[in-house]
Amino acid sequence: MKFIHYLEQITGVGIYPLISLTVFFVFFTAMTLWSIKADKKYIEALKNIPFPEKNN
Repeated sequence: MKFIHYLEQITGVGIYPLISLTVFFVFFTAMTLWSIKADKKYIEALKNIPFPEKNN
């Protein structure tokens, strides 16, 4: 018996894909809006974290 047959026997299993899609959509929409509205100086500071410039 395949795994999919076990899932078909669970009552209300059809709601899980809908919940997953909703979480995916909300998360990436929120991240997109945050990246558009974020302070550009803050983004630049985060971008330079791995390789900070040394002032000699």
